[in-house]
Amino acid sequence: MKKILIIEDEKNISSFVKMELEFEGYSTVVEEDGKDGLNTALKENFDLILLDLMLPTLNGLEICRRLKKEKDTPIIMLSARDSVMDKVTGLQVGADDYIAKPFAIEELLARIQVVFRRDKNNSSQNLKFKDLTIDSDSYVVKKDGQDLSLTNKEYELLLYLVQHKDKVVSRNTLLENVWGYDYEPETNIVDVYIRYLRNKLNSEDKEKYIQTVRYVGYVMRT
Repeated sequence: MKKILIIEDEKNISSFVKMELEFEGYSTVVEEDGKDGLNTALKENFDLILLDLMLPTLNGLEICRRLKKEKDTPIIMLSARDSVMDKVTGLQVGADDYIAKPFAIEELLARIQVVFRRDKNNSSQNLKFKDLTIDSDSYVVKKDGQDLSLTNKEYELLLYLVQHKDKVVSRNTLLENVWGYDYEPETNIVDVYIRYLRNKLNSEDKEKYIQTVRYVGYVMRT
């Protein structure tokens, strides 16, 4: 049984989400305070964390930052703040997805399933691309034998592109499969993370690993 931590100070929301998740067969724990939520997340093992952005004592962004330094637990951030920059900020600090309030419970359940499906698909794979090696058991990426320090989202983006090497992958497809939500014309989150990856791959030829296909998306060609 999958275990989910809900860190949410609005009781009507946490109670409703808890009830729906348990109806779907998940085990849940609820924390209403930011510091308490972080402590629980660090002490116990969860398959997923639903994290409100605005919380007493410690906000969701800070919780996400601290937690991602210690664990790779997937995080879906919940917030009434729904601008593109709010979403980008949440994803940049390590959230795996971002849902704006108010949300339909059907959408939340679908996003949860995407996270769990992605986690399953990423398991037990050892992939190579040029001088890169990806060990998905340990979430380690090496370049010429040296560890690359990647965020969770950078890792997932690189893994997806390597898994689909020699195929052109659209921005829409990357959003759906790496971030888990549909394409929004005004967001450039994919391009931002491609730039992050290229910088960390540290090649004078910026397209040595990830090539841009104009107006379409990206490809890693062997």
